[in-house]
Amino acid sequence: MFASPRSPLMLAMHIPDGFLSLGVALVFWALAMVIVSIATRRTQQDLADRQIPLMGVMAAFIFAAQMLNFPVAGGTSGHLLGGALAAMVLGPWGGILVMTAVIAVQALLFQDGGLLAMGANIINMGVVPALIGYGLYRSVAAAPPKLRAVGIGAAAWLSVEAAALLASLQLWLSGTVALAVVLPAMLGVHALIGVGEALITVAALAAIARIRPDLSGVAAVRGRGSRAWVWGGMLMSLGVVLLSPWASSHPDGLERVAADLGFLGNEQDAALHGLSGYTLPYFSNSGVATIGAGIIGIVVVAAVVSAFVFVLRRRYRTA
Repeated sequence: MFASPRSPLMLAMHIPDGFLSLGVALVFWALAMVIVSIATRRTQQDLADRQIPLMGVMAAFIFAAQMLNFPVAGGTSGHLLGGALAAMVLGPWGGILVMTAVIAVQALLFQDGGLLAMGANIINMGVVPALIGYGLYRSVAAAPPKLRAVGIGAAAWLSVEAAALLASLQLWLSGTVALAVVLPAMLGVHALIGVGEALITVAALAAIARIRPDLSGVAAVRGRGSRAWVWGGMLMSLGVVLLSPWASSHPDGLERVAADLGFLGNEQDAALHGLSGYTLPYFSNSGVATIGAGIIGIVVVAAVVSAFVFVLRRRYRTA
């Protein structure tokens, strides 16, 4: 029997509409727009044309990996956030753009995270993990391999804890729950989820280092083999999607905390109705429906990121 890669509300670290007050949501939307605009300008200046497919592949992999929930203690599950990993490979600005695209596609096409809360989700899951992950990664980039692996794992773990801390503050500022109640609950459960984030990030970077040692910090895709790298990355993303029907069906970190603390009923219906629950409609087999939705997701997010960065580069070169 296939298990759904998401519980019915699909929370994870994705905050749905209804958890945040209008004022808090709008403040974080404004902050997200400012930071994403900065990331857009920096990406436009820094990336070469051959790096465009890599950003699309990274977006596809992170989207796929976020479908694959892993169990942690206490009947809770978690999944890769990916912001630290994206920044370690692409640099902070490219990582922020990739995470923004992933979060936007998840909200608009799959109803994973609220539309009004999207700004907060971009900051929590994209901006903060990317900046923390990249900053700490660069501090250990020249260290011996074992020490570097420890530093990468610590950076990935800390990025999850920082995202949980910020989400707790947003919920408190919105009047949803007391800070003294939500903060230890969020930090506690995400400390466990962060261990999975650390292991996946270290393993992914080790694999990348073996295949393409030139991809470190700010990506550089040059010479022969770049096309094989792109196709290999997309096939890896597809492989993760094929595993998604067997993902843990336990509630995610935020959903578990919301249920335990009594504000789970605050969520509101999404304004758009896409592929709800990461499944295709009209399929009786839930596993096939999940895989089909995942394939659509990785193709869409890869295409969105690649097209966006391609346009940026063309505009920069003709300016």
